Amino acid sequence: MQKFNIVKSIVAGLPLINIDTDMIIPKQFLKTIKRTGLGKNLFHEMRYDLNEKEITNFVLNKPEFRDAKILVALDNFGCGSSREHAPWALIDFGIQCVIAPSFADIFYNNCFKNGILPIVLKNSEIDELLEFSKSPNNSATVNLLKQEIQTNEKIYKFEIDSFKKHCLIEGLDDIGLTLQKSQKITDFEEKNRQITPWLYNN
Repeated sequence: MQKFNIVKSIVAGLPLINIDTDMIIPKQFLKTIKRTGLGKNLFHEMRYDLNEKEITNFVLNKPEFRDAKILVALDNFGCGSSREHAPWALIDFGIQCVIAPSFADIFYNNCFKNGILPIVLKNSEIDELLEFSKSPNNSATVNLLKQEIQTNEKIYKFEIDSFKKHCLIEGLDDIGLTLQKSQKITDFEEKNRQITPWLYNN
């Protein structure tokens, strides 16, 4: 997993509540177990019409927002089914940080396991950022170490669990965390092989 420290990007605003995981990545695209390739189908039903042509007024289809790494939305982002394809699609598109007043719990935790920083801010701060995002020349810097978002207008502080922060900064997902204990695992297996050799006959 890629390490997360500082992200500087234009901010894309999506002022909707209850953006569920089916809106993020519709069910017909869940056939793959690969983490790559899903970005083109992110927000598919909002980005494309029935003829699979881009809807020009959708924020991420606008030329100035196509490379946005920071997304701002409203309450209960990531609700619905617990599909991990949702953060896969976001990160594959290039979204590294989602800012909202609240998140669905499973989606929130899945973000950290896939290199995305979900940030919770007050509704009034979200409103300010959504207004700020309307400018095609906006820019913000998310600094995870300092736990702050800086625009040319204001600095927003945010809270985050210290362990989750550590994992993002070090680029550690569940596999990475396990591999940190690889020597202890090897030592246990060698000791266990001596105690119960019949388990290792093959």
